[in-house]
Amino acid sequence: MNEIVNGFNTLLSINEFNTFLKLILVVILSGIVGYEREGLNKPAGLRTHILVGISAVLVTICGVYLHDLTGSDSSRIPAQLLSGIGFLGAGTILRDGFNVRGLTTAAGLLAVACIGLAVGAGYYLGAIIATAIVFVVLKSSVMISDKPDHLNLLQLDIKSNNPKDIIDEVKMIIEKHDLKILKINTEGNSIRLLSGYKDEIDANTVIASIAKTDGVSEVVEILER
Repeated sequence: MNEIVNGFNTLLSINEFNTFLKLILVVILSGIVGYEREGLNKPAGLRTHILVGISAVLVTICGVYLHDLTGSDSSRIPAQLLSGIGFLGAGTILRDGFNVRGLTTAAGLLAVACIGLAVGAGYYLGAIIATAIVFVVLKSSVMISDKPDHLNLLQLDIKSNNPKDIIDEVKMIIEKHDLKILKINTEGNSIRLLSGYKDEIDANTVIASIAKTDGVSEVVEILER
């Protein structure tokens, strides 16, 4: 048993193997956050979050490497990463009239960058706990953020053989009926849609409009329990 433990510790001491483990871990952690954003069709999705996480790990490792090589401050390079994330986050923020969209996604990119820095520094437990907290906050933010607006909810399950091809048309129909899209994502042959509204609407009219769309085979309203 001691030989196995010693062998594993020796393996961890190899820089290349240690770097490989850090990259694999950050792909998993940043992918969890990116998957949640991808499901909501946000400007920055799974791939963007993973790339940010990988970049943060490599920047941290490079800082430590240069410190060992030249004696320079190991925090100088990672510190510049946060400035770069600011520019990337700005690209996800959109202005829609008086409303600003994309702030949560931009904050998510910053969080993933910090998670990557933690992984690169070897603070694995902190990175894992932070990922869990970020994911829970993002997953529950839709319901929490819309409580003050007193929105009524309409949830639909839209069946189609090609859901990704018709998702834009479904969005147009929903917005045409003055509903606010809170969450929309594809699952297999279905589009799961969560929308909100303040004024009274005829749900049957909305469902009928979507059902007329080419490629839609069935529209079912999901009632809250």
